[in-house]
Amino acid sequence: MKKLLAFMLMASAAMYAQADKVKFTASIKNPNSDSLVIKTQTFKKVLKASKKGAFADTFAVPTDGFYTLTDGKEYATLFLKNGYNLTMDMDAAQFDETLAFKGAGEKENNFIAKLNISVENLTEGQANLSAEEQTKNINAKMDEFATLLKDPALDKNFVSNMSPQITGLKQQLAMMAAQSAAAAKMKGKPSAPFSYENHKGGTTTLAELKGKYVYIDVWATWCGPCRQEIPYLQKVEEHFHGKNIAFVSISVDVAKDHDKWKKFVTDKALGGIQLFADKDWKSDFIQFYGINSIPRFILIDPKGNVVEADAKRPSDPALTAQLESLLK
Repeated sequence: MKKLLAFMLMASAAMYAQADKVKFTASIKNPNSDSLVIKTQTFKKVLKASKKGAFADTFAVPTDGFYTLTDGKEYATLFLKNGYNLTMDMDAAQFDETLAFKGAGEKENNFIAKLNISVENLTEGQANLSAEEQTKNINAKMDEFATLLKDPALDKNFVSNMSPQITGLKQQLAMMAAQSAAAAKMKGKPSAPFSYENHKGGTTTLAELKGKYVYIDVWATWCGPCRQEIPYLQKVEEHFHGKNIAFVSISVDVAKDHDKWKKFVTDKALGGIQLFADKDWKSDFIQFYGINSIPRFILIDPKGNVVEADAKRPSDPALTAQLESLLK
C-alpha cells in the first residue's frame, strides 16, 4: 500500500526553497528500464543509464521536500534537499525490500523506505487478525516511527512534515483494519443484490449473473487510482475471456456526472459489464459492503456468496493466480 504513503506525503508536505544542487547516484540490479524519473507536479528530471548501467546526475530541485522516483514500473518517495549527495542501491526485482540509501540525506530516505515497508506489512500481512489486534500492531509500529523522528540528525523540515503524516497514517491504517475485519466476516455469506443501469442499455442484476464468478470493480471517473487499475483490469479480462467469470464495473459517480460516465466508458472502450449505481455512495449495494474509498474490488461465487469482500486489485498478480485456481 505504498500508494497510500506516497499520496499522503506528496499531498501534504510543505516545501522550502534552497540553493545549491542535489548529487544523485543510483546502482540498480535487474533494472526495469534505462531511465529513472524524479518528479513532482511541477518538476521533472530524467536520469539515463550509462553504458555500465549506472545512473548519476547533479541537478537543482526547486524546493526541499518529497519527490516521486519511478523507473516506469515501480516507484518510491524521496526526500530531496539541495546540497544532498545521495546514493541509492536496490534490486528492481525486489524493489521495496532492497531500497537503501547512503550519503547526505540517507537518514531521511531510509526512514521513508522503512516506513513504506512497514505500511505494506501492516496492510497485507494481518488479514487473519481481528480489528483490535491489527490496530494494536498499527499503533505500536507507528509509535516506533514517531520515536525515530526524534533523532536530532534528521532534517527539521523533514520532521515537521513527516510527524503529522505518521499520525494520519495511524488513523488511516486503523480505518482500513476495521474495513478488512468487517470484510473478512462476509466470506461465504450471500452478497447484497443490485439492479443498475447498464451502459449498453437496460439494467443488469446480480441475480442474472448467478452460475458465474463475478469480479466487481467499484470506481468513479474522477478517481485517479481507479483509472490506474483499468489497463490491468483489461488484461485480466482478456486473460479470462470465455471462462466462467463476469467482470462488472460499478460507477459511483453522482447523478450529474452520468453523461461524463457514459462518455468515459465509450471513449476508453471499457470492457466487461459497465454499470451506474443508482444512488452513488448511498446505493444499497455500496452501503452493504461498507465502501468508503475506491477503487474497491469484490469477488462473488457462482451461488451469489462472497468469496472476498475486499478482493485483490487487477494490478496484483495474485488475483490472476487466485482466479485461475477457482476457474480450473
